[in-house]
This record gives sequence, C-alpha cells and structure tokens, in this order.
Amino acid sequence: MVLSWTHYRILLQVHDLKARTWYEKEAYEQTWSTKTLQRNINTQYYYRLLQSRNKSAVEAEMKEKTINYQNDKLEFVKNPVITEFMGLSSNTDMTESDLETAILNNLQKFLMELGKGYAFVARQQHVHTEKEHYYIDLVFYNYILKCFVLIDLKTNKITHQDIGQMDMYVRMYDELKKRDDDNPTIGIVLCEETDEDIARYSILHGNEQLFASKYKLYLPDEDELRREISRQKAIFQLQQKEKAALKEADADE
Repeated sequence: MVLSWTHYRILLQVHDLKARTWYEKEAYEQTWSTKTLQRNINTQYYYRLLQSRNKSAVEAEMKEKTINYQNDKLEFVKNPVITEFMGLSSNTDMTESDLETAILNNLQKFLMELGKGYAFVARQQHVHTEKEHYYIDLVFYNYILKCFVLIDLKTNKITHQDIGQMDMYVRMYDELKKRDDDNPTIGIVLCEETDEDIARYSILHGNEQLFASKYKLYLPDEDELRREISRQKAIFQLQQKEKAALKEADADE
C-alpha cells in the first residue's frame, strides 16, 4: 500500500514528530484507510497505547471501532490519480491510446497509485449484446472489495456522454461477466478534469458505483493540493447530499 495525499494531509495535523512518524508507519504497515487514520489521531491512539499496560486490548478495540472504515469504497478510488511516474509529457495532443499504453507499461506502479487490492484482468475487454460489440479500456479486480473495476480513459473534460457510457458498461458487466459471489461492479472514468455540474446533474450523483477520477501529469504543490482536496471533497459531499435528498423525497411519496 502507498499512502495517499489525504493520508499525508491528515498526518500534518500531528505536531509531535514522534507521534506523526508512528502514525505514518502504522498507516502504511496496517493499510489504514484515511478515516481510520483520522479517527486514531482524534482518539489519541498513539498516546493511549504508550500509557496502556494491556496494549492488545487497545488494539482490538481500535480495530473493532474502525472495521467499517476499512472497506469504504471511496478509499479504493484515489482522486486525483497521479501519473508523473508514467513519464508522460504535458503535450495537449496526447491521445487516449497514448495514456492507456503508458498506464499498461507501468501497470505495477499504476496499481499502487490507484489504491489497495487491485489486480489486472484485461485490456480492451470485449463484451457484447445480441446486437452490439463493446470494448472496455481496462478491467481490474479488487480482492478486498470483491468486485470488478472498469476504467474508461479520457484525455478531455468529462462529459455526460462519458458518464452514460460507463453506466452502460457497468450494467452490461454485471449482467454478462460478474459472478454470483462478486459484489456489484465499480466504474471509474479516468479524466483530465471533473466538473461540479456533472456531479450535480448527471447520473453520477445517484450511482455509488461510478466515480470520476482526475489524473495529473505532475505532483501538485502544497497549496494546489489543499485546493484540490477541498474541491473534490465538496463534490463527493454534494453527491451524498443529493442521494440523501432523493431518498427523503421517495420516502415522502
């Protein structure tokens, strides 16, 4: 596991250098989600362990309290996806094929950057209905989530058509490829820029299986990182509010 930018942002809250180093080491070795890390910092987990005579009891309690955090689907879809390791230039004429080739040529690093538990399945996987044939850019399986992950690569700003296409892929894959013991398929549109309007008005806001990720050619500086995290966090919060409002409306009816 490679710690995400959100992990490091949370670690910056810890001013005690020894404690911060310990939290970083534990988060890496124990594959803590960002929510688990935040909770452990908030509850003074490091200091409680130091003062406790029965450390195993403290550890057991922590694991029990954070078990739901460890399987949060959003933890397995990093946003933005950093692609500096691919050696790509900032050439605006870069095609989807160029990006896909670079990703596949750096598959191991890409999996580490994308998140926890990913295994490569196929490239340009063929799926078909009675009338049409389709090819999914990249297919992974996440052995922690126990589900397939479909990735569609786009080098331009995400559109409603991109989201609709991914929704179709997810539905087709669930019907034609998913095994009975698999969880529902997740779709990711890997794109250059996400859009709040898309999050608000498209099918994305009502379907937790779809996530829009953003790739960047260079690591952002600290200020840019803070702004990006804040913006993407607001988008996801907006999605959750929209879903909650829809549920309330359905309940009232």
